[in-house]
Amino acid sequence: MAAAAAAAVGNPNAAAASIAASRVGAGALRAGSLRVAGRRGSVGVVATAAMQPAKAVAAEASPAVAEVGENGAASGLARPDAFGRFGKFGGKYVPETLMHALTELEAAFHALAGDEDFQKELDGILKDYVGRETPLYFAERLTEHYKRADGTGPLIYLKREDLNHTGAHKINNAVAQVLLAKRLGKERIIAETGAGQHGVATATVCARFGLQCIIYMGAQDMERQALNVFRMKLLGAEVRAVHSGTATLKDATSEAIRDWVTNVENTHYILGSVAGPHPYPMMVREFHKVIGKETRRQAMDKWGGKPDVLVACVGGGSNAMGLFHEFVDDQDIRMIGVEAAGHGVDTDKHAATLTKGEVGVLHGSLSYVLQDDDGQVIEPHSISAGLDYPGVGPEHSFLKDIGRAEYDSVTDQEALDAFKRVSRLEGIIPALETSHALAYLEKLCPTLPDGVRVVVNCSGRGDKDVHTASKFLDV
Repeated sequence: MAAAAAAAVGNPNAAAASIAASRVGAGALRAGSLRVAGRRGSVGVVATAAMQPAKAVAAEASPAVAEVGENGAASGLARPDAFGRFGKFGGKYVPETLMHALTELEAAFHALAGDEDFQKELDGILKDYVGRETPLYFAERLTEHYKRADGTGPLIYLKREDLNHTGAHKINNAVAQVLLAKRLGKERIIAETGAGQHGVATATVCARFGLQCIIYMGAQDMERQALNVFRMKLLGAEVRAVHSGTATLKDATSEAIRDWVTNVENTHYILGSVAGPHPYPMMVREFHKVIGKETRRQAMDKWGGKPDVLVACVGGGSNAMGLFHEFVDDQDIRMIGVEAAGHGVDTDKHAATLTKGEVGVLHGSLSYVLQDDDGQVIEPHSISAGLDYPGVGPEHSFLKDIGRAEYDSVTDQEALDAFKRVSRLEGIIPALETSHALAYLEKLCPTLPDGVRVVVNCSGRGDKDVHTASKFLDV
């Protein structure tokens, strides 16, 4: 089965036949079906077939169900369970080549989680280099905009992750993973990027610590995020264009995984979202949970309570999970993730994975995936390069299925309108990714009682998107 799993990186069609045959031969068929989704010629393409992953992919990919508390969610590092599962989602669907690296990474993460010296170093860099903590800002004019005729309406706050060094939340994870990579003795760092913010953050931290940095980026994304490509190169990173598939984030991730398989001994892969094989969804969440922890403390300082509603955009889902995680056990707080509806969820041009996807495996993890009846990945579309991804982090899939979080979507045009609206009302130019969350206020605010406090995660600034927006907006 190791050969079958490894084939998923090299020859997808061979992998499909091999894994399916092994399942049948091992008597591993069970009720129901699971799609292991991908695109012909890219990482992770296998077949539609029933699956018992215990040994078919790797021992650690056991489909154990996480223990869930009375409120429908396990707490802290109990999510995921020991097998990297959030309920049925998550796991490690990877070539055998990567199993040792993932096990080593998980062990190092758990060891460092309790290491006071590591935490002190990380906290110091986040404070003095990244610029944390970020403000929880009362958006007065945006609040006024959403007041009803009788003067009532919700109160809108922005968690200003756009004010971090490099202009987005991504640096929280990049700093921590580079420190972790150094402890592991890895001197070569690779990463994927869509909007370029994760690539810039990774290149920035590699420059700070003198590490080799290679960034994989879809050729289409490089064109629409040319400013961030220049920034990465200026910081000393090698940016490798990916022309395969749709030449966007999914394909960049596939190429980064191929690189990692080949160079696993000296290379650390800084995955930029809460997606991918265990321990990445857990680890990236833990490195971003500072967003929610600060929000809780700041809310208590500002009004002596908690937020009522949390809103964040969702592509892979790292900024949303960073905000949500702190509040999962607070059942009185609504958590709303906003995906990219592109041209509309009823068209074939959107990236609304949790709205329209089906359960499958992509990039090493079981989650919701945009796929066709044959388990082939459907091309996603979003005006926002950072949301233009056909999968989503497994913990988001879990929170959706247990009903703890809500997920909706907004179109390209709605996001562009919000991009302009917030720029004009607050003097803050938000990233197009963030603009999706801000656009959702148009749907949300009319439904909320007076005085409800809404926190929107302002995940990034929009300098990188001005060129794209200028093609569509009349200013």
